[in-house]
Amino acid sequence: MSGKLKRQLDPTQTGLDASRLRADLHKRIVGQDDAIEEVVNIYQTFLAGLSSPGRPIGNFLFLGPTGSGKTRTVEAAAESLVGDMNAVVKIDCAEFQHSHEIAKLIGSPPGYLGHRETHPLLSQEVLNQHHTDKLKVSFVLFDEIEKASDALWNLLLGILDKGTLTLGDNRRVDFSRSLIFMTSNLGAHEMDTILRPGLGFGTRAGEERRFSGTVTAGDGEKLKRAATEAARRRFTPEFINRIDKVLVFRPLGAPELDKILSLELNILQQRVLHSAAAVPFVFRLTYDARQYLLREGTDMKYGARHLKRAIDRALLHPLSNLVASEQIHNGDLIQVDYDNATGLLMFTTEAEDMPAYAMVAMIDNPAEGMAAAATAAVSAPTKQSANAKSSRS
Repeated sequence: MSGKLKRQLDPTQTGLDASRLRADLHKRIVGQDDAIEEVVNIYQTFLAGLSSPGRPIGNFLFLGPTGSGKTRTVEAAAESLVGDMNAVVKIDCAEFQHSHEIAKLIGSPPGYLGHRETHPLLSQEVLNQHHTDKLKVSFVLFDEIEKASDALWNLLLGILDKGTLTLGDNRRVDFSRSLIFMTSNLGAHEMDTILRPGLGFGTRAGEERRFSGTVTAGDGEKLKRAATEAARRRFTPEFINRIDKVLVFRPLGAPELDKILSLELNILQQRVLHSAAAVPFVFRLTYDARQYLLREGTDMKYGARHLKRAIDRALLHPLSNLVASEQIHNGDLIQVDYDNATGLLMFTTEAEDMPAYAMVAMIDNPAEGMAAAATAAVSAPTKQSANAKSSRS
């Protein structure tokens, strides 16, 4: 030995791939930092080659109210790692409430009627269809697991523990390179009771408490205990013991919904700019317009899902009508404001004929985009001036 080496190590650091996953999830998921960290930790263990052999990479049970981001977290992880949010094998457990319906998952045994026509939903080909040269990982989601029959739970016991599944024709499916996610709304009622003690459902005071965004540390621990206890009452100990992480998604408050609104508006703007069939234009919402969407989209029962519906109803559909009726043209800047008289959003053309670089700059930096649009307007005539010149000639 040349000498003793004593160097302090930092176990909190993660590798580049895991750090990239963490950053991507934080961009897409709002208000669920604990869940993001646990998913990243499991993935980092897999990358380090230290996952338990013969088992799935990770078994997760996501608990919490609807619209809190459980399914979106799975889709965001798939989007980050393999580039496609739809690269998830989704099993809607509401379709498997009877034991005989398990045949849709594993196929019928030989000799049964329709054996050759039955294509199992959990075959090896289905699991591997989204593998890439860089990453061979499958994402499997059992949605609303509490609605499944006991037969499906028994089927899951082997998958979660041994990482294998035997199909009806005795073929074996390997889940050792799979991330297994199960979602459930168990405990949502108890969580709502904790956040709104002593208040009737749907009361105004209850709504303010629910969306104030002030969930204390004590409330956070109560929410976790309530959801976990609800799961333990519903599932058998054998099932719970095979789950690596039981993660509780807390209800979303006003600050989280405001961030989600920004994310959804940005997604819609990117769709407008990059869709081959759409007319590229830029829209900009005033403060009053944003507050209107938040009021319309704030719902105690449905979380962020109701916000998406409000955006579709109040913003997306009117914009579609304006494009279809040719009131919006290529390169327009549309300002969206709230009209107190009608109680609806109001749409106004603020600029037109904006070049592509100005529209992109408008999204990233509104002031810079407006400056670019003004420069472009000086060097090129507007539609109105061009039409006037044409009429004079």
